[in-house]
Amino acid sequence: MDNERIMINGDRLQKLTDEMKRNINFDEEYYKRFDIKRGLRNADGTGVLAGLTRISNVHGYIIDEYERKPHEGELFYRGININNIIDGFTAENRFGYEEVAWLLLFGSLPTKDELEFFSYALEVNRELPKDFVEDMIIKAASPNIMNKLQRGVLALYSYESDTEDNSVENLLKQAFSLISRLPLIMVAAYQAKRRVYDGKSMYLHQPLSGLSFAENILSMLRFDRKFTRDEALLLDRCLMLHAEHGGGNNSTFAVRVLSSSSTDTYSAIAAGIGSLKGTRHGGANMKVIEMLDFIKAGVNDYKDDDEIKRFLIKIAQKEAGDRSGLIYGIGHAVYTLSDPRAIILKENAKKLVDEKGFNDDFRILDAVERIAPSVLSDIKGDKRASVCANVDLYSGLVYRMLGIPMELFTPLFAVARMAGWCAHRIEEATACKRIMRPAYRPILEGVEYIPLCDRKDD
Repeated sequence: MDNERIMINGDRLQKLTDEMKRNINFDEEYYKRFDIKRGLRNADGTGVLAGLTRISNVHGYIIDEYERKPHEGELFYRGININNIIDGFTAENRFGYEEVAWLLLFGSLPTKDELEFFSYALEVNRELPKDFVEDMIIKAASPNIMNKLQRGVLALYSYESDTEDNSVENLLKQAFSLISRLPLIMVAAYQAKRRVYDGKSMYLHQPLSGLSFAENILSMLRFDRKFTRDEALLLDRCLMLHAEHGGGNNSTFAVRVLSSSSTDTYSAIAAGIGSLKGTRHGGANMKVIEMLDFIKAGVNDYKDDDEIKRFLIKIAQKEAGDRSGLIYGIGHAVYTLSDPRAIILKENAKKLVDEKGFNDDFRILDAVERIAPSVLSDIKGDKRASVCANVDLYSGLVYRMLGIPMELFTPLFAVARMAGWCAHRIEEATACKRIMRPAYRPILEGVEYIPLCDRKDD
């Protein structure tokens, strides 16, 4: 077996790799000839309509005379503009994630009695099964927290009853459970990772009664459990902004695709987590911080827009950064002129920049927001002319200011998005009633079958 492994890792692997590459390459002309909707997008960049939803609306352009035209971005949760939601909670100096979760699930903001019930329901449902942390997390630590979140969600299936019951009542009970429990799984997974992979001390704090969702996350993460109200409010705003973003984003669509097959909730949600992990999706917030550090190392004067522009050109030309050619935090599949989440998060981040000593970081990201669209337009062409900063440009900075380790940037996204995923899961499983089955155009020619004895190596 050891010798075979050596062979696979050597010349044989290279030969197999080359063979596979020859079989997975498609001529670009095929996509045009057969009108293939790459990435389930139309030629003008709009998404292919795959269903209906009452949960949210993401608006970033208008179609005028069959032409896509840029528009200021808007985001609506159950018909309510996200700006009005955030402004309402800010004016009252209150935490809002719990109310947003209720809104996404039930279609309207909760009354005082409903909010008290929901907060209590989340609290009593968050306890993990006996020995779950030890058996499912600590004994099998993962270097990546997102993978551990997937395993944790799938493992809950084994501890629950009525897991295959897709009635609305049961789906709702499962939603309460998953929204409540995912923060605990996230924190435990991070602590296990610290001990096993980083060689650091592990500490496990239990959530406290009477704290908001955001407050408990900070309380469980910090060794001394201390945090300020401003810190918790900033995290709360992040959670609210990440809670939902339409049925067409990759992770939510993954949840809906699996839900359309009538599979169980845990399998569907695990698929969403797996999608969100990708750097083209939720993982982009980590890439923004990596890019920020590249800029800080490669630029002498953070106040010099020309110097920052020159470095961004290098990034776009694959000469700097991670050599991908991507300027992370810039551009979005729907938003063109602005991403309302980025605007809100930027304004909220400003409140702590001085206190936390992140003026340089904020200044650089502000410059990236201003300069990057023209850089991409010059390098990529007119098709990239209407791009804007997305929420990822500032979310990583917010988490860094709050002392949250980078390994938890994307998991926190998942924790917030659980409310939206569950709402879409319930909607797809109960209202749509048809399995999703798109088609792929085969690019094949007839090949004669050759008996094994007549096959020869090249």
